[in-house]
Amino acid sequence: MDNLRDKTTYIAIFTLIFFGLLYIFLFDRPGTTSSLLFPDRRSNCQHSTSVNLITGYKNELDVALAKASTENRTLIIAIVNRAYVEGDKPMLDLFLDGFWLGEDTRGLVDHLLIVAVDRTAYERCKFLRLHCYRLETDGSDHFDGEKVYMSGDFIKMMWRRTLFLGDVVKRGYHFIFTDTDVLWLRNPFPKLSLNVNEATDLHISVDRFNGDEWSEANPINTGFYMVKSNNKTISLFDSWYERRNNSKDLKEQDVLEVMMHEGVFKRLGLKVRFLNTLFFSGFCQDSKDAKAVTTIHANCCRTIGAKVADLLVIIHDWNKFKNSYVTNHTFTNWGTRHVACANSWKKK
Repeated sequence: MDNLRDKTTYIAIFTLIFFGLLYIFLFDRPGTTSSLLFPDRRSNCQHSTSVNLITGYKNELDVALAKASTENRTLIIAIVNRAYVEGDKPMLDLFLDGFWLGEDTRGLVDHLLIVAVDRTAYERCKFLRLHCYRLETDGSDHFDGEKVYMSGDFIKMMWRRTLFLGDVVKRGYHFIFTDTDVLWLRNPFPKLSLNVNEATDLHISVDRFNGDEWSEANPINTGFYMVKSNNKTISLFDSWYERRNNSKDLKEQDVLEVMMHEGVFKRLGLKVRFLNTLFFSGFCQDSKDAKAVTTIHANCCRTIGAKVADLLVIIHDWNKFKNSYVTNHTFTNWGTRHVACANSWKKK
């Protein structure tokens, strides 16, 4: 009886050892299911990537987009370089001030993804504890310093931006793209729509509004726009970027406007809404109604220093408006002239 019990015990132990070795051999090698679920921390992999067993490879951009987006895959994207994070009053800090001082805007920062094109901008973003993504380039382009409007490097950076945003659309994300020289004084989402039953594919700002939000005669501005991810907008970004080599000395905004006038929007079946400057204004055409204005873009301005100076005046006016509106519901000094930006065009 004792011999039988001993044999049973030996068999059980042998079985456990056999299947344990079999499990290690079959399932715990690099690249197998076990190592995907529980990656070896001693691995030589240098990239912060993850793998989803259902969808396959998931890279850093996928992770960054997922963290910043809402449940319906919507987020806000801004792109910065070193010139926008340095100085006595960095443009990025001023941009974030708008969210802090605006109406119903503070929570939107949770869905803001800052895309940095150099190490300094990325480190500043991480220091501010924002959602950050480092956009790699091929090494031939240097985007860290200030790129003066319409300079060669400025145009290159705009095209690199277009390529990146097209990639985001292809990954199934809807987004508002915003330049960091846009002050968000109110939540813009109630005036925009991504409802699946809403036909509008693209909402885009304009330098001057002609009174018709569906008119392609409006001069577009790509410093602020909202795009819905679908086959039509994917085709738009592909066609748009393909034109870069045949559009010498033209920035991406100019090329998109040419495409619009050529009928590309209509051929792709896109429904595009052009945003009224009463709500989505800029220095080219100010909104005169402080009770209605939602965003203010420092467009029609040449340098970062001039933009910062005049946007600080706007913030000062905004604070005066809020204080006066609380007390007597009146405010008459909105829309201060943009002196620094006007002077930025003068030859030195």
